[in-house]
Amino acid sequence: MKEAFITYHTMISSLGFSSEENFNQLVSENTGIKKHIRENGESYYSSQVDKQKVNQEFSKIGNIDNFTTLEKMMLLSVEKILKESELKISDKTGLIIATTKGNIDTLSSKSNFYNDKKRSYLPELGKQIKTFFNFKNEAIVLSNACVSGVLAVAVAQRFVKDDVYDEVIIVSGDLVSEFILSGFTSFQAISDEPCKPFSKNRTGITIGEAVASVLGSSEKNKNAVQILGTGSCNDANHISGPSRTGEGLVLSVQSALKEANLESDAIDYISAHGTATNYNDEMEAVAFGRLGMLEIPINSLKGYYGHTLGASGLLETIIGIESLKNNTLISSLGFDEIGVSEKINVIEKPENKELNVFLKTASGFGGCNTVVVFGKISD
Repeated sequence: MKEAFITYHTMISSLGFSSEENFNQLVSENTGIKKHIRENGESYYSSQVDKQKVNQEFSKIGNIDNFTTLEKMMLLSVEKILKESELKISDKTGLIIATTKGNIDTLSSKSNFYNDKKRSYLPELGKQIKTFFNFKNEAIVLSNACVSGVLAVAVAQRFVKDDVYDEVIIVSGDLVSEFILSGFTSFQAISDEPCKPFSKNRTGITIGEAVASVLGSSEKNKNAVQILGTGSCNDANHISGPSRTGEGLVLSVQSALKEANLESDAIDYISAHGTATNYNDEMEAVAFGRLGMLEIPINSLKGYYGHTLGASGLLETIIGIESLKNNTLISSLGFDEIGVSEKINVIEKPENKELNVFLKTASGFGGCNTVVVFGKISD
């Protein structure tokens, strides 16, 4: 059976248009979260991408009027992966689109695509990406709440290991829209200040937007990391509330470690979901306590990007890969005083440390949980 690696990656966010640019901003503890104004005049905190810059960059490869904002960001991201990897798309090249809501903003009467009713459909989003680059295979659109981005990595690993594809391009993204803001407002989940994951004084999530892309491959290069193990489990606890015992996350971590043939003490760093809601952060802490992983350094990147929904898992995976590459732990911005029942080891300041293996976790509505273990390639 083949091994699976991530060999190239990039992202577009409020902090930059490349992985390196984003990572450097995080090392300097710069946040992309700012105050914005909703259509109803209410203020809220969010991280949002510079749309003017998106159009400027996209005009170099296509007509900005023919695509939605999310499509342009995804196309720019995939274009960079294809250019850097010099990949020749073949019938052994897969394409996975991971998103929570896709082009949901086109349902607004203010959208230029309001009269194109099919544009909001997830398969249409996949079709736009596939057609632009002339992929030979149909796009697989993966939409499983906020685990979508990291779950796509697990799916790609299976495709590569089982020789379905030689390589798989994953592109994941979501935008801040009035629909998204209204939904989380109805849950009374949006914070009135930048979010504070795992903190005693946390008051909810901050919504963000981003697009991230990676190339999963059976062939490694000098910058590759190996996908060592994956696990995914739905605890079926509640339509929006996570299991109080962390059961789904525990089972997912155990499954990923078993596939990786590693014990929990082999993990150097945990990139947690950490949304800054009361129940999510507590659930994760309980799960890590049950797993005997309380001493492992852990962070949430939501204090830099907010919660970028389906894109969060892939974006945070890329930052984790950069952390391995640079042997640098990124702080959990916004953290002040521990606010969960277990004493997890939250990273409070950037730190240089030898890193070889990290664990990425994600949890979402409907009880879904996904975990992936990544490791450096031996020289």
